[in-house]
Amino acid sequence: MYLLVQAHQYHKYATLLDQSFRLRKKVFADRLGWDVIVSGSREQDRYDHLNPAYLLWCDETGRQLYGSVRLMPTTGPTLLYDVFRETFPDACDLVAPGIWEGTRMCIDEDAVARDFPDMRPDRAFCLLLLALCEVALDNGIQTMISNYEPHMRRVYQKAGAEFDELGRSDGFGRFPVCCGVFEVSGPVLCTMRRKIGIGEPLYRRPEYPVQVVRKPARLSA
Repeated sequence: MYLLVQAHQYHKYATLLDQSFRLRKKVFADRLGWDVIVSGSREQDRYDHLNPAYLLWCDETGRQLYGSVRLMPTTGPTLLYDVFRETFPDACDLVAPGIWEGTRMCIDEDAVARDFPDMRPDRAFCLLLLALCEVALDNGIQTMISNYEPHMRRVYQKAGAEFDELGRSDGFGRFPVCCGVFEVSGPVLCTMRRKIGIGEPLYRRPEYPVQVVRKPARLSA
C-alpha cells in the first residue's frame, strides 16, 4: 500500500520512516556516492526537519518498506535551489504553490526481490512514480520537480511520465545530476496507468482530514 505521511503522523509511522532513512543511506551515500549527511546507518538532512510529507510504499501490515519519496513545496527551502541550483538555467522560476519538489526517491531492491520475485527494479520504480502522480493530483499539485541521474530518464519514459529536462551539472556524485519538470494532470495519469498496466488507483486518500504540512503550501483535505 501507499501512504502519504505528514508531520502530525510521524509518530504513527516511525518504524517506516526509520527504514526510509536507512534506505536513503544505502542508495544515495553507499551506492551513488552522493555527498549527503550520514549519521550511523541513516541519511537525513535539514529538510527532514522542516515537516515534509513522505510518500511511503509498504506492505499491508505497515512493517516493511519498499520505497519512499520526500515531498516539499517550492515556496519554502528546497534542495533544488539550495544544493542543485546549477542543474537548471537562471531564467527558470520554479517557485510557486502548485510546484512541489520530490527528493530522495528510492526503492529497496532487496525487499522488492524477496517479496515480489517477479518484479524488476524498474517496474517497482514505475509503480512508485505512478503513486506519486496520484498523490500529487489528489492534492492540487500541478508540477513536480526532481533531480536525478541521467540513466533514470528511460525509467521515467517507461512509466509514461511527461517531463522536460531543464539541465544538468557535474560535481554531485559519480554521474551528472539532471533537473526535470514533471507535469501532473489527469491525461498524464491515464497515460501512466496505461503504460504501466495498472487499472485501479494505487493510492487511496485517507478517510480522516489531512492537516497542513507546513506554510504557506497546503495539502488538500
